[in-house]
Amino acid sequence: MKLKSLLLGATVLAGAAFGVNAETLTIATVNNGDMIRMQGLTDDFTTKTGHTVEWVTLEENVLRQRVTTDISTKGGAFDIMTIGMYETPIWGKNGWLVPLNDLSAEYNVDDILPAMRGGLSVDGTLYAAPFYGESSMIMYRTDLMEKAGLQMPEAPTWEFIRKAAAAMTDRDNEINGICLRGKAGWGEGGAFITAMSNSFGARWFDEEWNAQFDTKPWADTLNFFVGMMNESGPAGFATNGFNENLSLFQQGKCGMWIDATVAASFVTNPNDSTVADKVGFALAPDNGLGKRSNWLWAWALAIPAGSQKIDAAKQFIEWATSNGYIELVASKEGWANVPPGARISLYENPNYKDVPFAKMTLDSILSADPNNPTVDPVPYVGVQFAAIPEFAGIATEVSQEFSAVYAGQQTVEEALAKAQALTNDAMEAAGYK
Repeated sequence: MKLKSLLLGATVLAGAAFGVNAETLTIATVNNGDMIRMQGLTDDFTTKTGHTVEWVTLEENVLRQRVTTDISTKGGAFDIMTIGMYETPIWGKNGWLVPLNDLSAEYNVDDILPAMRGGLSVDGTLYAAPFYGESSMIMYRTDLMEKAGLQMPEAPTWEFIRKAAAAMTDRDNEINGICLRGKAGWGEGGAFITAMSNSFGARWFDEEWNAQFDTKPWADTLNFFVGMMNESGPAGFATNGFNENLSLFQQGKCGMWIDATVAASFVTNPNDSTVADKVGFALAPDNGLGKRSNWLWAWALAIPAGSQKIDAAKQFIEWATSNGYIELVASKEGWANVPPGARISLYENPNYKDVPFAKMTLDSILSADPNNPTVDPVPYVGVQFAAIPEFAGIATEVSQEFSAVYAGQQTVEEALAKAQALTNDAMEAAGYK
């Protein structure tokens, strides 16, 4: 009892030290491994501040729907939202988010990687703090690549990837040469196929905001993807997203997986992955046109303007996205499991330089160019998305048409024709044309 009283006393004193009353924060987040790990460490935040946390943990597509509805209707259900590089500049410009322009000096905003800070700011003002940053890259089974008699280049082409996927596929032993997202949703399969299309010379819009799905580069992208996945991908790939492919890879059922760089710590964790000691990394593929197929993203924490607990919410954001949090994770889980891709100092830390995927993650992040994402010019910013308010709705519909192709329910030509029509109709209704 005495120890409990001391701990409670310390908690109250910690809360008082911040000059605010203890609050209960409601936080909406995605069900990714790093976010789930953060939930397990929030006692540290409560001990330091006196504030407690209630989590609403959702699958990626559902999270986006919930937070978008809540913030656009001023619902006030959340004090902190997990959002990304697509939503932040749009919502910040609309006045829907609390600016993070008064974080403490100890937090060191200047330590945030420029690519992440820029993507989460409006006119130089930060509106969301990156919990982790990511690009995408190839994670592959070194043993299966060797068995196939091939050697992964550091910067492979799509043709090499298709050849390697076919060579590594072993249907009798449930080994798929390649696992990729096919799940509908603009940030799920839609994100992957859009980033891939950049390397084929495709784009969502021309410079007059006309849809470009009736072009050869988009047909080439989808035909290549469908052909490769039918040859070497898992059954039912039309419904596989990040978490489904992660599970397949960890079970040893994927020769290659091209996805978020943040997954590297999960596939190399021997507690979760059966192939942890057999994983190599390479840059996302290209087609020799000057653009690779990697994206740029940050899962970030933001405060909706309707929150009544702004001071406490800022304290949580500082706690969760600071160097102190990185060191907390390292002390409990090891340096390989800290949130990557957000802070410059992490990549200068000698403890992190020995992590096998650290350099490839940083190289992938630095090679993504949201201001010039495509071979031909475009009027939008964003690699795997176009940073306009209408994009999420349009791209969700387009991704549903593409997933229907993957499921064998329609042809590539039919899907592209529908995508062209629905995109142009939506852009015309929104006043772009």
